[in-house]
Amino acid sequence: MTAVAYVGLGGNLGDTAATLRDAMQALDALPGTRLLRASRLYRTRAWGNEAQPDFINAVAMLETQLSARALLDGLLGVEREFGRTRAADGSDRWGPRTLDLDLLMHGDDVIDEPGLHVPHPHLHERAFALLPLVEIAPEVVIPGIGFAREALAKVESGDVLAIG
Repeated sequence: MTAVAYVGLGGNLGDTAATLRDAMQALDALPGTRLLRASRLYRTRAWGNEAQPDFINAVAMLETQLSARALLDGLLGVEREFGRTRAADGSDRWGPRTLDLDLLMHGDDVIDEPGLHVPHPHLHERAFALLPLVEIAPEVVIPGIGFAREALAKVESGDVLAIG
């Protein structure tokens, strides 16, 4: 079965713009998956741990035959290929990173399992994910939430700037 999935990309170490563009190609190369659309890149101030470089974010729309779990495993593999290491205890959750890939949505799936939450539980609160998502899919509905554009209208997005 084929699903349309949305993946959030971000990073703030090294040549992040190049990393995100290369990561888009790596997503397109995942088994049974092709890149349908990619947003522009957006610069966002770091939050959580603010003593780090600004982030660059984007969203990719994929068509995939992979289940949500298999796609997530693929995303984690791509992160590792680009030098991302994750602390087992999650202590680096808000820290700097070469590449961060988040499975935002997988079709209309609603999944709440250990290590897999779809749609992403904070998607509707994060302008850095909503802006690029709405750019490439203006009519997309976040399962259990509603239209992404309506969620975007409810959050502050003035510090998320398109850079290319």
